[in-house]
This record gives sequence, structure tokens and C-alpha cells, in this order.
Amino acid sequence: MTRNVRYTLNSDLPVTAPNSHPDVRQGIWGEGEAAGARILPSVSPTKIVCVGRNYVDHAAELGNPVPEEPIIFFKPPSSLTAHLWPVVFPKLSQSVHFEGELGVIVGKRARHVSRDDAPSYIGGYTAVLDMTARDLQKKDGQWTRGKGFDTFCPAGAWWVPANEVDAASLRVRTLLNGAVKQDAPISDMIFDIPFVIEYITRFLTLEPGDLIATGTPPGVGPVQPGDRLQVEVPGVVELSTFVIAE
Repeated sequence: MTRNVRYTLNSDLPVTAPNSHPDVRQGIWGEGEAAGARILPSVSPTKIVCVGRNYVDHAAELGNPVPEEPIIFFKPPSSLTAHLWPVVFPKLSQSVHFEGELGVIVGKRARHVSRDDAPSYIGGYTAVLDMTARDLQKKDGQWTRGKGFDTFCPAGAWWVPANEVDAASLRVRTLLNGAVKQDAPISDMIFDIPFVIEYITRFLTLEPGDLIATGTPPGVGPVQPGDRLQVEVPGVVELSTFVIAE
């Protein structure tokens, strides 16, 4: 899949889809070089808002109850890395897991948004990996350290405007070393995207360019240095990364 189109949410938010050269290390947040050409950075979110346990079977595979309300947590913008850039397996952890997700790019400032109006606040869609140091997540009892390491939020390789996407038909696939590990339609979400936007904007303001990671389907698992990961939102975007030791 190749997209070499320059998109904009508005005049203040230029977004450049990367070229498809296999040696380019770049993505939607970051810079890269190929044949001397500078790849322009894309949007830079003020925050990354994530939804935990948003698929019934994923909650079950980790032995957790199905939540009655969305579980919201944050990943810091410093955790962002780009398509074809590596995920660093930190020395502090012995168990890092992949979680492939659909990412939603916020298109305009959003506060107290109703579920019915929520789609109009979606600027576009991308692919996200919510990398998690599972041992630290369990040890700490909260998720900041386990999900907040540098490089623990690969995103990209580009994003596609919402008006070009049939959101109801989207699905998320994650491959580990070429083998499919996750594959589910977003219709399997416990809390759909409009509800999530309504829920989040009851207590905070989403800014243009902010990223929402909408939750992961079942099939998460561990990675090791040397592994390669792909997240596909078929017909929309493909994200590729690889794991290296710190």
C-alpha cells in the first residue's frame, strides 16, 4: 500500500504521508532521510489518550473483568515512534507485549461532545502499537511506567482522513514475524469510538492532532529483540516496526 498524498486537518496542521521506500525510517511523528530528502514531520499530539480492555476477549485473555465504563489511561508523547523505527526493549522489563490498535486523530477541539456529534470531530485514522511492559504494569498496580517507555507507541505509517474511510467496516490485524496474532473488526469493541469520544470529553479537552488509541483485540503476546511487528488496518494503513534491546 502506498500513499504519497499531503493531507491537512486544517491550515495549522500539515500532514505528510511518507513515501514507500523500504529504507526510509520515518513516520507520522518524526523525521527521516532517503536519498538526501528530508521527510517532513506530521502532527504532534498534546496527549495520547488510550482505552484499556475495550474488547471482551482481550479482557478475558488477561483474566480481567469486562469494564462497565471505558478504562482511560495516557501514554506520553515521548513514547511516540514512527513507521520503520524500532521499539526499544527496556532493561527494566523482562516481559514486553504488543497490542495492535486503531488510532483516531482528533480533527478539532473537543469538549462535552455528544455521541451523535462525535464523528464530526474525527480527523482521520491510523495504526498504533500500545507496547506494554507487562511485568511492570502488574507490579506497579497502575500503568504509567509499563506503557510509558520511550518508543512504546509506534504509529503510522500515515493517516487517512475520516471522510475517506468507512469506519464501520474497519478491522485491526497484528502480525508478529509474519504470523497473524490479532485480527478483529472494530465492531467487537465494547465501547465504540463515538461513545469513547463522548466519555473522554466529559472530563478533558481534546486538541486538534491528539491521538486516541481505541483498545486492542485478543491475541496480545510477548516480543523479544529481533522480532518484527506489523499492524494493519486493511484498506487504510500499515505500520511496521522491529524490536531492539536497550
